[in-house]
Amino acid sequence: MSTVFPPTEFEFTLPKGLVDPTGILHRQGKMRLATARDEILVQKYPQAQENPAYAVLVLLSNVITQLGTLSEVTPDMLENLFTLDLAYLREFYNRINHEGDVHIPVQCPQCQTAFRVELTLSGEF
Repeated sequence: MSTVFPPTEFEFTLPKGLVDPTGILHRQGKMRLATARDEILVQKYPQAQENPAYAVLVLLSNVITQLGTLSEVTPDMLENLFTLDLAYLREFYNRINHEGDVHIPVQCPQCQTAFRVELTLSGEF
């Protein structure tokens, strides 16, 4: 008997993308599910203690396992995200950690058929 585990890592595409210091745009990434350790590490981060708004950058940098060709993602790097991308990552984080996937339930306004679509925000290609 084999056990099927739910996915723990999810791919995403940033609506705008993160431009690194060399001018390279990074849009494709992967985010893993958060753990209790991720939440605890945020509390230990001095900048997050001084500025609670910074906590989201620390948390996201812990759970983003890949972003373009970047070898690591740090809170400092995420400070350069466009606000649309930050909003997208916050929603993506909430979706995968609270709902278990990136799909949202919708209903056709004409035929009333219910179905699920992958989360996208305006501006995403």
